[in-house]
Amino acid sequence: MKRVVSLSLGSSRRDARVELELLGERVRIERIGTDGDYARFREWLRELDGRVDAIGIGGADLFVETGCRRYYIRDIVRLVCDVRRTPVVDGNGIKHTWERYLIKEFLPREVGLPLTGRRVLQVNSVDRYGMAEALFEVGARVLYGDFLFALGLPIPLRSLCSVQILGALLLPVISRLPFRWFYPTGRKQERSTPRFGWAFRWAEVVCGDFHYIRRYMPHQLPDRVVLTQTVTPEDVEDLRRRGVALLVTTGPELGGRSFATNVLQALVVAFAGKDPEAISPEEYMTWMHRFGFRPRVSWLNAPRSDHLRKAWRGAQAMPVER
Repeated sequence: MKRVVSLSLGSSRRDARVELELLGERVRIERIGTDGDYARFREWLRELDGRVDAIGIGGADLFVETGCRRYYIRDIVRLVCDVRRTPVVDGNGIKHTWERYLIKEFLPREVGLPLTGRRVLQVNSVDRYGMAEALFEVGARVLYGDFLFALGLPIPLRSLCSVQILGALLLPVISRLPFRWFYPTGRKQERSTPRFGWAFRWAEVVCGDFHYIRRYMPHQLPDRVVLTQTVTPEDVEDLRRRGVALLVTTGPELGGRSFATNVLQALVVAFAGKDPEAISPEEYMTWMHRFGFRPRVSWLNAPRSDHLRKAWRGAQAMPVER
């Protein structure tokens, strides 16, 4: 049996374990939260090293990038530096491949929801630069919320070029700051502190990291599409109560929840048996298709806007799988 562990700086209340069969082999997936405790996180890494097939790190990134520049997060690199035998990934391999496919091919072709011309709030773009580029390439009208939600500054970015320029200026500094200063860890991930509600009200589609979305979204989010990754059954019900029409997650529903991109990348690495840096973008796509994975599409409320109604009627007409 293969074993993949997602070790997170997030809350332990979101821990989960699921076993499934992939390509004829049993796989155990575990998610372990350390409640923002760096020492416990590092201790767990040492304990797992050499005992599992791949480790995904959650609630943290090893690096962020804009354009061709990559900036390693010093705090997180320090945490993983002792791991010698087991590959460690943070989900970037999936973010830069599968999430592009999700926006450019899956949504228009499989859901009937092209994002061309749509108003999109991407809560964080440097963490998901592949998604930011894909949104630009399909012609979406994007508001990049990095300053709003990561730094708390009322500076909306309206173009990918501005993200690249400011990223080149600020990321060399920000990547050296304590990680908890610009990303919620531990119990902070469970708090709801709505901020910059005008950005959510402007948008037809809200996408990006779910911890940012959940923490800062307003109490009502009617008729919106949310495009994100890790959600539990409780998160889904919360989005339904707020009026969200459609939820799309990067990965499939496994054991009642959608796991993070670091889990999906760790699965690919475990099956490929290669160093993560040696796996090409095409290989990530091939493995995801071989697994039979598809983004999860959940209609939470009947939509009111015309462009969503067409996709919704198409979904209602599809035969139910039994």
